[in-house]
Parts: sequence; C-alpha cells; structure tokens
Amino acid sequence: MRVLAIDASLRCSGVAVVEAIGGKRRALYFGIIQNASALRPSACLVAIHERLADLIREHEPDSCALEAVIYVQSHKTAIALGAARGAAILAAAERGLPIFEYAPTRIKQATVGRGGADKSQVAFMVRAMLGLTETPQSDAADALAIGLTHLRAEEAVRAGMPAGTQI
Repeated sequence: MRVLAIDASLRCSGVAVVEAIGGKRRALYFGIIQNASALRPSACLVAIHERLADLIREHEPDSCALEAVIYVQSHKTAIALGAARGAAILAAAERGLPIFEYAPTRIKQATVGRGGADKSQVAFMVRAMLGLTETPQSDAADALAIGLTHLRAEEAVRAGMPAGTQI
C-alpha cells in the first residue's frame, strides 16, 4: 500500500509518499511545497494542486491522507487552511484516490505515543520509525506522520478495527 500524505497550508505544505510492503514501511518522498509570501493566495492554490498532481503521477499512490482541521487561531487562518486543503483534496479526487483524514491528536498518538507531543518529538520519531538519515523539516515530518498513521489504520481495518474518516 502506498499513500500520499499532506499537511496542507497555503504557504508551506508538508507532503510525503510512504509505502508499506510486507510489514516494512518506507518513505519514497518527503518535502514541502513552499509558496513565497509575495505570491497571491490563488496562485498558491494552483501551485499546491499542480505539485500534488505531479507527485501522484510520479508515485501512483493508492490513497491520500490529510490532517483534519480541529482548531485554528482566526477566521482568516481557517479560510486559508480550508482553501489549501481544498486544492489538495481536488488533486487527489481528480485521480480517483480515496481520501482520509485524521485528527492531529490521533496522528501524534500513533507516532509518539501521546496526543500532546510537540513537532520536534514527531520529527524525531518519524526519523527513527522510517530509518531516515536526516530529520525532516517539521511540515514534512508531519506529513510523514500522517502517512504512517494511515498505514496503521489500514492494517487495523484488515484486522477488523475502525478506520480513519473518509472524505
């Protein structure tokens, strides 16, 4: 199973492609989609959509996983985050990928062992779990954690347990 995982944001989206084969998990790709502050929000959405479409063509994932929105600081932030998520969801939906979302606390629990973990703990554990030689940037580490959470959820479904929320 191969999953495209996205930690969507207008200016710096974390993206990862992770795979599980025979119980072994590995990162095929991880990085960020960085949009300059001078770029119009609408152009950021196009850039997110296009880069994700390229990654989908290149890596041919079986599904897509995103972090669910639970709490944001302001209406403006919520709107920008929603738009970035929309661009990401559209890129996956256009290619017929099933799309799942996971609460941030569930992702941290699955990765670190506690839902209140900070970003540095998530990055450290993702590096250890995947045997990476470098610690990923925090947004890329979050995407890797989302992907690992989805792989675990899929394994649980095969064992008869509930899955993530499909959107």
